[in-house]
Amino acid sequence: MRDGGGAAQGLLFGVAGFALLSCGDAVIKTTVDEWPASAIAALRYLFGAIGLGIAVFATEGVGALRVPRPGLQVARALAVSVASFGFFMALRSMPLANATAVQFTSPALTAMLSALFLGERAPRAAWGATALAFMGVLIVLRPDVARMGWAVGWPLLAALGLASMMILNRRAAGTGSALAMQYSVALFATPILVAAAVAGHVSGWPPMQAGMPGWSVIVRCALVGVSASAAHLLVYLATVRSSAAVVAPTMYVQLLTALALGAAVFGDRPDPVALLGAGLVVTSGLWLWHSQRPRTVPETE
Repeated sequence: MRDGGGAAQGLLFGVAGFALLSCGDAVIKTTVDEWPASAIAALRYLFGAIGLGIAVFATEGVGALRVPRPGLQVARALAVSVASFGFFMALRSMPLANATAVQFTSPALTAMLSALFLGERAPRAAWGATALAFMGVLIVLRPDVARMGWAVGWPLLAALGLASMMILNRRAAGTGSALAMQYSVALFATPILVAAAVAGHVSGWPPMQAGMPGWSVIVRCALVGVSASAAHLLVYLATVRSSAAVVAPTMYVQLLTALALGAAVFGDRPDPVALLGAGLVVTSGLWLWHSQRPRTVPETE
């Protein structure tokens, strides 16, 4: 049983980790008009793989750098590559908070995919939460649909990629430490995203034309590579010191941080209707989280 101090520390780590993720997303948003999304993602994961590789070697030894079940790790990397590319493309054309809010449909999508691919029985709350989440998405994207057309699907693609990664993470559970699992994803995601960047450049599609990036883009990608890895480690430490059930709601600090950064840095102030939509997405996640919490029997003296 974890003591109160450990639980409080876990919550603090969770809040810090998810807030740091949004800070990294804000940095990425400053680069998406300067370099293609796939190239930015590839460079970010390259820096992440180097840093994580050094961290794994230093803390766990050279043996931890061997990748268990490589086919599964490639699948995880493909899922996170889809999520990163979709989210970075969304940042090109919509406010940070809107893209983040839509991405938060991933818990509901995970519940649905678990039923389809893992044979898990989806709780009744999952269906209601999913419907509520997508109602919120429609409201959040309301002002962008006419302007962006089919491109409003980018954040939904990101959410699908994240949900797929969650499913694959369950398959990979127990095959290595949390740090080694992050390293494996970055190691395989980098060549996937490099290939996507090259293919996009060759295709001639204007948003994917990649020239030589400026030094500031490289520095910002390196910064996000470090900050995102640190953020995921903080979230992992949060679940170690507290519990996943207690830490899970802190993920919505990411949305609050995105709202604050969007307003302060980019001048994106969501209207009340968009905030309502984001609130419905958050409510769906909390509903799903609450429905899956283990019911404990009160202790008697």
